[in-house]
Amino acid sequence: MLAVHFGAGNIGRGFIGKLLSQSGYDVCFVDINETVIDELNQQKQYTVEILGQEREEIVVDKVKGINSKANPKGVVDAIAEADLITTAVGPTVLKLISSSIKDGIEKRIDSEKAPVNIIACENMIGGSTLLKEAIASQMEETQRSSLEKYAGFPDAAVDRIVPNQTHEDPLTVAVEPFYEWAVDKTMMVGDVPEIKGITYVEDLAPYIERKLFTVNTGHAMTAYLGYLSGADTIKAALENDSIYSDVKSALEETGALLQHKYSFDPEVHGTYIKKILARFENPHLVDEVTRVGRAPIRKIGPKDRLTGPASQLMEIGTEPTFLAKGIAAALLFDPKEDEEAVQIQEVIQNEGLSKAITTFTDVEEGSPLFELIKKQYDEMK
Repeated sequence: MLAVHFGAGNIGRGFIGKLLSQSGYDVCFVDINETVIDELNQQKQYTVEILGQEREEIVVDKVKGINSKANPKGVVDAIAEADLITTAVGPTVLKLISSSIKDGIEKRIDSEKAPVNIIACENMIGGSTLLKEAIASQMEETQRSSLEKYAGFPDAAVDRIVPNQTHEDPLTVAVEPFYEWAVDKTMMVGDVPEIKGITYVEDLAPYIERKLFTVNTGHAMTAYLGYLSGADTIKAALENDSIYSDVKSALEETGALLQHKYSFDPEVHGTYIKKILARFENPHLVDEVTRVGRAPIRKIGPKDRLTGPASQLMEIGTEPTFLAKGIAAALLFDPKEDEEAVQIQEVIQNEGLSKAITTFTDVEEGSPLFELIKKQYDEMK
């Protein structure tokens, strides 16, 4: 069996590629990183370090790579032959890889290949759906009408912390022990592949929002508050009792929303929150606050991890005090190397805080949530 995976970075190798290989797939990584692709083709294997209480090393074999920039035809041919296609490239890159996948699917259609499922394992809601739309928009009508028959695009929720790292061997990657990979079974075509570590579900929404509004919300809050306090890493930030309390309180706010929407058991969800905070405090995971907090425009977007749950809480009559503090902290996040952070600061400086809030969060000026964010910003500034 052949799995083609777009993205040979740390998530691709340390999470998705590892599980695919352990499930019996030959894994072909597609990337533009010449060094990584060359090493994959030379070594045919790599090592994943599990950073738990005791370190564990797992060798992942049956792997190879294609440089999509140097060999686009090879990518199309691999897609045409694949039994499964996955991605871990980042939300902004999905559209960039869509043309190659489109060409590969069209080749499958022309040769009447068996249907294939394409799972975008991205840190976003509806990644596979977005990829499908990008592919369909480039197809002729005759091919587009056959897309549903030959390709499924099940949305997924993925969760594993993989920090920035360097190793003597460029293929070695270190990851935390915890992971979650949930896939919407109702959106698949053909046979459902047996993959170690996947949880197939009939309704993905609770899994997506639980992860987004707990893991991602907590991670972002810690990063922004940690940055303002002068902490370099997520672990160091959470060693500050005040930050720990604020992050935990924000997750209790999102927890109240999740319990309202999906009838989560409060005690079970409280345990989940504690598990997430313990993951952030893993002494083996050295994760910089600037890395976790990068791209703040996306992270304070109207439907994302901070503004999304805050707005929904306002709709059910609950004031999201600590989420508003997280949004305000993101508006104060100003590392010079982060383009989105620079853009936010330019709007604040040139057009004022109110304009920045409405521009980047879509929260209406004068609304209760707007005033709450503004109040928190003024207090922290």
